[in-house]
Amino acid sequence: MELFDNISPLDYRYVGRDKEAAKLLAPYLSENARVHYQAQVEAALVRVLARQGICSKEIAREVEQACRRVNAEDVYKEEDRIRHDVRALVNVVRRQVSKEAKPFVHFGATSYDIVDTASALRFREASRMVLLPVLKGLEKTLIKLALRERDTVQVGRTHGQHAEPITFGFALSEYVSRLGNRIQAIDAAKDNLCGKFSGAVGAYNASSLFLKDPVAFEQALLKELGLKTGTHSTQIVEPESLIDLLNTVISTFCVLANLADDLRNLQRSEIAEIAEAFGEKQVGSSTMPHKRNPINFENVKSLWKQFMPRIVTVYLDALSDHQRDLTNSASARFLPEIFAGLYLASERLNKTLSRLVVDHANIERNFAASADSIVAEPLYILLAQHGHANAHEEVRLLTLEAKKKGKPLLGLAEAHPALSRYLKAFTPGQLAVIRDPAKYTGLASKKTVQVCQHWKKALKL
Repeated sequence: MELFDNISPLDYRYVGRDKEAAKLLAPYLSENARVHYQAQVEAALVRVLARQGICSKEIAREVEQACRRVNAEDVYKEEDRIRHDVRALVNVVRRQVSKEAKPFVHFGATSYDIVDTASALRFREASRMVLLPVLKGLEKTLIKLALRERDTVQVGRTHGQHAEPITFGFALSEYVSRLGNRIQAIDAAKDNLCGKFSGAVGAYNASSLFLKDPVAFEQALLKELGLKTGTHSTQIVEPESLIDLLNTVISTFCVLANLADDLRNLQRSEIAEIAEAFGEKQVGSSTMPHKRNPINFENVKSLWKQFMPRIVTVYLDALSDHQRDLTNSASARFLPEIFAGLYLASERLNKTLSRLVVDHANIERNFAASADSIVAEPLYILLAQHGHANAHEEVRLLTLEAKKKGKPLLGLAEAHPALSRYLKAFTPGQLAVIRDPAKYTGLASKKTVQVCQHWKKALKL
């Protein structure tokens, strides 16, 4: 199939046009990967059967070699013939082994012993080999940027309005912390994924026919694959461990979307504190030649809008009638796209942040626009500290007067007869803060450094 004959935008627009992304994602998230991981489980099953003396080591090697040769195209051809995907896989393997080995392919297994175990295996590996590296790369870029801008005084914003001074580095360190937390959460969740080998209803009916201890065999098989064994299963694995991983993946996506949205807003024409790097030949608009749009930040938010709601389907798939139904048979096939979506957003955000343009002059301009009113908070707090009984209301009224008369708040306070005696009690350091609001940044710079150092150490960056 030609690239642009594909239906999914993941194929024809994002992954398919990016050879590096395709090379990285395909071994874990493609349809060939799904078949490959199911074949891995089939191979591990025969290896453990051989160790239990149920078949020979030679048979185990023969089956394992056949499993390595399996591909999705052959399996789909067989599925078209028999209308069963897992049995199609089994048949493809069986055709490539001797008569003596055939009985031990899929021996004692039900389909979802293979499917759920393979899903746990490949999503664990996708998390380990794809998501965690790209997220750690983004975290390193964020840390570098936050530390570089740790002393860049910026007006803080709450409810879209100018609030109190912070630093741009401090604003970024919020996302250093949130992303670092999510990286740890993905790392933990991937290792809690469970597989199973308990048969058609989870009661070890089939394996009890040829094993003295079916539970020990299940544990040995899953240990062979590096997976945990749940305390219970039906025909399918308990869904919560996979929900936990996907929930963490989606919440990580939320952190990226929030960061992208914040930075997109800082790029507004009337704010213009940052800008995405813009290529010489890049076009911002089909009709407005002057436009330089925040397309990368907007793309990250757009990807989040597509993939975030899919967590609802993940929860819906947790409900299965009695020991098994097939109401997740189609929806579960889309789960790899969630991992791919987060990877794409992370990689794009990382590239954009590594070339981010910070306009310090505009940051200073925006800060200066509210410098006179910013002193309201430290002024009222210091007045209260020095004994003023109604400092907040007094300063609030002065802010209204300052706005009406177009005069600096501090100047009105110093001329106010009832406040002058309190102001005289201020220490030189306190006076310096209210006279120069840029000094009213609290621990912003120090906290930025602490946060960045914490996550560099915690994530071994």
